[in-house]
Amino acid sequence: MQLIDPNHPAYRPLWVRILIVGVCLGWSVLEFTKGDPFWGVLSCGAGVYAAYMLFWNYKPAEPAPVQEAAVTDDADDVAEEAGEPKAKD
Repeated sequence: MQLIDPNHPAYRPLWVRILIVGVCLGWSVLEFTKGDPFWGVLSCGAGVYAAYMLFWNYKPAEPAPVQEAAVTDDADDVAEEAGEPKAKD
């Protein structure tokens, strides 16, 4: 069962992935220092799983090819729409 989809667009920025892992592991440290090892182990497991999914399994999407728009003369297009003949240069 996959809990984190590493290809989701929300995980594309690096800072988001670092923040998720950092919060989980930071919470684990907090739980261990406060004397609650059960929740420390759970949050550490969540942090390790998040690190595995968001860094090891993460494959960035390839950028889509950029299509260049054709350059047209707007004055000729407006004249044609109005039913007027094209202006000659």
